[in-house]
Amino acid sequence: MANEGFFEKVYQVAALIPYGRVTSYGAIANYLGASGSARMVGWAMNGSVKKELPAHRVVNRNGLLTGKHHFQGTNLMQQLLESEGIEVVENKIQNFEKHFWDPMKEL
Repeated sequence: MANEGFFEKVYQVAALIPYGRVTSYGAIANYLGASGSARMVGWAMNGSVKKELPAHRVVNRNGLLTGKHHFQGTNLMQQLLESEGIEVVENKIQNFEKHFWDPMKEL
């Protein structure tokens, strides 16, 4: 599959997201030189269930937990984020800018 190399690069970046921080699908795509490929990053994250990745730290550009239905349990993604000190209200990260990790600036 042609996407496997891209997906592995996505996983490498996702593995670096620090505890208590979040990033977006688009920020990962931009870092990989594939701006406009946020949806493909989302597909990669959907397939990361069996990998040891902090997938709960990847959200949409507005801080919404759009991937939460890929986690077991109804609120697992939110619970994981809250356990790291990130407040979530109605599926949206509060103080998103404070918690945002941009791989372009941090790596």
